[in-house]
Amino acid sequence: EGLRLTEGIEESRLRKAWLEVAGEFVARQTEPVSLRQGVLTLRVLQPSMRFHLEQNRAHLLRRLRQKLGSKMVRDVRLVLG
Repeated sequence: EGLRLTEGIEESRLRKAWLEVAGEFVARQTEPVSLRQGVLTLRVLQPSMRFHLEQNRAHLLRRLRQKLGSKMVRDVRLVLG
């Protein structure tokens, strides 16, 4: 199932940006699920990884905004899955 993107950004561009921002190790344990109204939802496999991402959320968000534009990504939501 593809990303339900309504923000006019291609899934491949978003995935590439996330890989660059998160790094390969983190990207393998996470998956962008949707981008709606500037909120990027990421599915996270492990509770410990979710905790790690919560701790680094501001940094990740800043880097995503640099790559995709501040209007594109306003916030990051983490869901366990």
